[in-house]
Amino acid sequence: MRQGFRQSMAWLHAWSGLVVGWVLFCVFVTGTASYYRTEISQWMRPELAETASDPARSADLAAAYLQRAMPDATGWYIELPKPEKPLIGVMWWKSLEGPFHQALLDPATGTPTKARDTRGGDFLYRFHFELGMPPLWGRWIVGTCALVMLVALVSGIVTHRRIFADFFTFRRRRSQRGWLDAHNVFGVLALPFHLMITYSGLVTLAPMYMPWGVVSAYKGDEMRFYVDSGLMPELRAPSGKPGTLAPLSGMVARGIAARGEAPEGVSVFNPADATPSVLAVFEEPHGLAHEHPQIAFDGATGAMLGSNGATRAAAKTSTVMLGLHEGHFAGAALRVLFFLCGVMGAATVATGLVLWAVARAPQGAEAEGFGLRLVRTLNVGTIVGLPAGIAAYFLANRLLPLDLAARADWEVGTFFGAWALVAVAGALRPAGSVWREGLGLVGGLFLAVPVVGALTTGLHPLAGETRFLGFDAAMIALGILLGLAARKAGQARLRPALRADAGITGGEALRA
Repeated sequence: MRQGFRQSMAWLHAWSGLVVGWVLFCVFVTGTASYYRTEISQWMRPELAETASDPARSADLAAAYLQRAMPDATGWYIELPKPEKPLIGVMWWKSLEGPFHQALLDPATGTPTKARDTRGGDFLYRFHFELGMPPLWGRWIVGTCALVMLVALVSGIVTHRRIFADFFTFRRRRSQRGWLDAHNVFGVLALPFHLMITYSGLVTLAPMYMPWGVVSAYKGDEMRFYVDSGLMPELRAPSGKPGTLAPLSGMVARGIAARGEAPEGVSVFNPADATPSVLAVFEEPHGLAHEHPQIAFDGATGAMLGSNGATRAAAKTSTVMLGLHEGHFAGAALRVLFFLCGVMGAATVATGLVLWAVARAPQGAEAEGFGLRLVRTLNVGTIVGLPAGIAAYFLANRLLPLDLAARADWEVGTFFGAWALVAVAGALRPAGSVWREGLGLVGGLFLAVPVVGALTTGLHPLAGETRFLGFDAAMIALGILLGLAARKAGQARLRPALRADAGITGGEALRA
């Protein structure tokens, strides 16, 4: 604090942002893409067209498959078909600790579908908060980085005493200050979104980070917490004796009669027990709160047991935070705004990472240290490598053989493989050309996505197919923007900034 409170906050902002910046960039990019998770999944399964199906019959077909797959399972979940996803999704498990098994079934036959095996947009969605790691590890890492992000946001607000004036300042022709101005503009323009999305993300994972209150109060019966809070109805306890599950179709029909709509999913607990429970889960009503109406049934008789009641105040706060974070309430226009704010969040992190390296570039004949070289390598590997991996993931969806075993895993492997290749190439290429080459490569990959998609499937506007017009337009826009960025990186007046051969000093950056 010897230099003053503001200078101390500047130091905290710079170093806290650097330490977690690479993870946060990945979280922002994949989280932003997740606003269009359904559209991405539809594009990655082009064989499926919007069709209607009987939800009651689909539930019975799924139950028949699950009884064959794992008759002694402790739990099933059946995702009923929807027009935008005309498949039956099933998941089953023996323990809540895992492993969890999944399959997609044809709603007409109840057999595994012939549609291409892919994780679709769900992979990017889960990567957003699990980083492709075991869930517990990934969520702890993301949560820790989100907490540091909150510190970086608050310290950044304190540091920039001219925060609103800086918002209207962008000296693009002054490369030594251009990165700082870009960082300020992106950060201030979407600042309310950044604060909301960071804090709400922490709240959604709070029960995992701080479980002691629930564990202490419910002493091993944590599911009772969700009943008492009004989030789910009470279910029957297992008897330990074998029994038979009643047809799910009757329970689905009763749920439709009670709610006036078909459930989006059905959970079955202890299906082989004499006292199984069935939970029909309905789509959340429009609004901020992420709450699903639910109706519980006696799985042995099909009788209705009850529904979830009014949500308690603390639980309501949690579900509102989750709803804000996921943006399910948003219409088309607001979802575009959320998407743009997410893009600005990623840009804020990226420009901050580059600025850190630029501000600490050696002057004159000074030697470049290992730490600075490492930061520059990680910057290129993350800022260029992650988009390259996403583009490769989309291309692999179209280019891999449809009958390839473990095809979905190959797609994910392509994502990580392309990312790793770009990161290694970025570490080996000269500093003066790595950004131009890397951004140009990624731009070309995104431009190739709609072309390869059209050539491999024959589904394109010229053939009268407009289902994927929005997705293809987004890929083209990304490709063009990255191509323009590569062109700018190749110009002599920006090259010094990207190479950090001539940049503002660390002290000047902190004072700004």
